[in-house]
Amino acid sequence: MYAVIQSGGKQYRVESGATLKLEKLSVEPGEIIQFDQVLLLGQGSDVQIGKPYLDASRVLAEVIGHGRGKKIKIVKFRRRKHHRKQMGHRQDYTQVKITEIKV
Repeated sequence: MYAVIQSGGKQYRVESGATLKLEKLSVEPGEIIQFDQVLLLGQGSDVQIGKPYLDASRVLAEVIGHGRGKKIKIVKFRRRKHHRKQMGHRQDYTQVKITEIKV
C-alpha cells in the first residue's frame, strides 16, 4: 500500500517503512507525528483519490532526527562589469520513517 501526502508545501509518495527528508518540523526526535493531508491511497490497481484530501486516512511517522542538507552555491555574475557575488545555502530538514498508513 502507498499514499501521497502533503507536507511543507510539497507532495511525497510514501510506503510503510520508507524514510523521508521533509521540510524542518518542530518535533523532537523519537516522537510520532500524524499526517492528515492524504491526497491519494493506492494498493495495486485500487486507487482512492481525495477531493482534495481523504478524510478517514492518516499516515503515521516516527521522527528519526534533524539535519542540514548539502551546501548549494549561488553565483551571480555580470560580464564586463567587475561584478561577482557568491552565496551559499544549506536547507534544514527533518528525517522521518513511515510506520503505518491507516485507512
